[in-house]
Formats: sequence, structure tokens, C-alpha cells
Amino acid sequence: MNLPQLKLPEFDYKVKAKGDEQYIFDIIRKKYLHLTPEEWVRQHFIHLLINHLGYPPGLFQIERGHQYFGSAKRSDILILNTSGQPQLLVECKAASVNIDKAALTQIATYNKTIGANYVAISNGMTHFVWEYKGDGYEQLKNFPAYIG
Repeated sequence: MNLPQLKLPEFDYKVKAKGDEQYIFDIIRKKYLHLTPEEWVRQHFIHLLINHLGYPPGLFQIERGHQYFGSAKRSDILILNTSGQPQLLVECKAASVNIDKAALTQIATYNKTIGANYVAISNGMTHFVWEYKGDGYEQLKNFPAYIG
């Protein structure tokens, strides 16, 4: 697989091949996962949050299941605060996927049931983050660092 150079910090990743398939090691789930274009972005984003913004790995939930109007959904990255409440919800897309209104609607819809203080979306090239203010979202210029 030809992996794109993303506009996220590089990290020391582990990739292994099984036949024609490639797998990347996930430091949160502590196992190798099928290396899809979306997983490539997710792993970069996980390392950004841990290595550059100080989020503790123990607060991460990856591909957490939740219900939305009876439909089963999964969030890419959810970070809880130390009280176990949703702090930051991140939706990752492949680098080839444009972040459009549908993608923004998806994360806002997920957050209706999750209730995170911050939501973010990234395709590895373009990144957006918003703070939920109770009556709407305010776009931020930078991702919030972990403050405990």
C-alpha cells in the first residue's frame, strides 16, 4: 500500500505484512490492525494526541460503539476525562476523502449521544476542531492540549 504523507507529525510506527495485506500496530489496543487509509490517519492522530498534546493513553476508547436512534455506530477516537466523561471525540477519514458537510454532520450527530466537550475531524491533510458550548459549536484554531 502506498501511504500518503500526512500533515500530522510523523511517529515511529510498526507495520508488518501478512500475504498481500499490511497491518499497523495500535498502541492503544496493543495489537496489529489492518492498515487501511483511514487507519493510517487514525494512528497518526492517536500519536499526535499522546506525544504532542499530552493525552494519557489510558483515557482513549477506539471504535467505541454507541447507539443513535436505534442504529449501531462506532466513533473513531473518544477520549474521556479522569472522571470518565467524554472529553474529545475525533472522526478520522482517509486522506482521499474530502471533509464536507456530510462528514461534519456525522460527527455532530455522534456527539448528540456521546456529549463530548470537543469534537474534531481529520483526513490527515485538513483538520478541524470545535468546542461544544451547550447551544452550539465554536470552531477553535488549535487542538486543546490535555490539562487533566
